[in-house]
Amino acid sequence: MIAIIDYDAGNLTSVARALAHLGHAYRITRESGEILQADRVIFPGVGAAASAMESLKNYGLDTVLHQVMDAGMPLLGICLGTQIITGFSEEGDVPCLGLIPGRVRAFPASMKDDADRALKIPHMGWNRVQVKRVHPVLWDIRGEDAFYFVHGYYPEPENPDHVLATTPYGIEFVSAMGFGNLVATQFHPEKSGKPGLKLLDNFCRWGGEV
Repeated sequence: MIAIIDYDAGNLTSVARALAHLGHAYRITRESGEILQADRVIFPGVGAAASAMESLKNYGLDTVLHQVMDAGMPLLGICLGTQIITGFSEEGDVPCLGLIPGRVRAFPASMKDDADRALKIPHMGWNRVQVKRVHPVLWDIRGEDAFYFVHGYYPEPENPDHVLATTPYGIEFVSAMGFGNLVATQFHPEKSGKPGLKLLDNFCRWGGEV
């Protein structure tokens, strides 16, 4: 069973629908016992880092996520769930979970495209993902595959070895990272059609080893 963590940060239904489509059993939960007894954990989310961290602490889920990590259970962060697994977010200047060394940065306000036109923030829509490091969760993801993004901030891991993929949008930012039994994507695989479903299915079959 796959536990989808409910911490009042939304985006749970689309993740659940994607898992159901793939035929994987899941449960949306904030109960620590259910999460720790799951085979895998998905940590999605949309919204702001500060309110998300407050909710996690109120439910005791900050501790549970550290236990999941320490137990070697496969863990997938998505969007906001990717950002707040780092140690600090510039969105609200808030300390975060620190599951992976790094921080979250805001997109520069002055970003421009190749034609010198100002780029809109947040970065919203489809964009390509360039795989930088082979990983089981990214198996069969190709350079022409596009994924769906909605974000004004992006993760910046301290260790370059933790970068799994990058995406261009004014700058080249980290769009997927991994560390041990943890994988995280800034894009939304559950909203990204066949490539996103492939990535989710890879995660649901991954044992947590690299």
